[in-house]
Amino acid sequence: MAAQSPRWSRKELLIAFNIYCQTPFGKLHSRNPDIVRAAAVLGRTPSSLAMKLVNFASLDPSITSTGRKGLGNASRADKAIWEEFNADWEQLAVESEMHLNELVKKSGIPVSRAQKEATDIDEASYAGVTKTVQIQARIKQSFFRRAVLSSYKQRCCMTNISEPRLLVASHIVPWKSDAKNRLNPRNGLCLSALHDRAFDRGLITLTDEFRILVSPALIAYKRELFIRDALIALEGIRISLPEKFVPDIAFLKRHREEVFVRL
Repeated sequence: MAAQSPRWSRKELLIAFNIYCQTPFGKLHSRNPDIVRAAAVLGRTPSSLAMKLVNFASLDPSITSTGRKGLGNASRADKAIWEEFNADWEQLAVESEMHLNELVKKSGIPVSRAQKEATDIDEASYAGVTKTVQIQARIKQSFFRRAVLSSYKQRCCMTNISEPRLLVASHIVPWKSDAKNRLNPRNGLCLSALHDRAFDRGLITLTDEFRILVSPALIAYKRELFIRDALIALEGIRISLPEKFVPDIAFLKRHREEVFVRL
């Protein structure tokens, strides 16, 4: 009889959920090279890790509400990790990243390019009492960006732009306004740099039906061809929704009430 795989530890589950956050739903399988490498870092088989990721998917309302299903075999420990992350994204994102970075450095196994950028932290470039704060800030920013962009298949949800150097993981409720949800992927949109700036300044927002609203402040510039075509023309268009971590309606409401410029 084949030996039973060892039970997943809390640290391993944190890392697995981190990987779930940065992996598109359609790539949650054992042939995905990123999963193969991550499994090697964990000392697990690709099939075992892929199964764990699909179990997390079975707990994700953004996926199950569309009729897609995970394996439905999520354990009590899987559910506990899901609930922990959703209760405290800030702490759990940092903790999971630190655990993963530690294993990557020990194993010497390269992971995805995005994850490699997150682990390539030159600690010598940070100094003084702010060193830990600065390193954690970079880890947080990297986690949020990877989680949001992977959910939107690396495309701007308003324009379909896919050039990664032009994409931003934009916060719906501003970073400074809600510490609890700073790293919550449901508080994020994948936008081009231009549309991120317009959203951040309240020149565009979203309805509860995920349709774009353009501020009256922009209408004054309708004679400017670029603004008309790149921004004003988006009025009423429904954004492309992500595969997972669909924007929270409560966050959209706050953006409309607290950020959107109505004049």
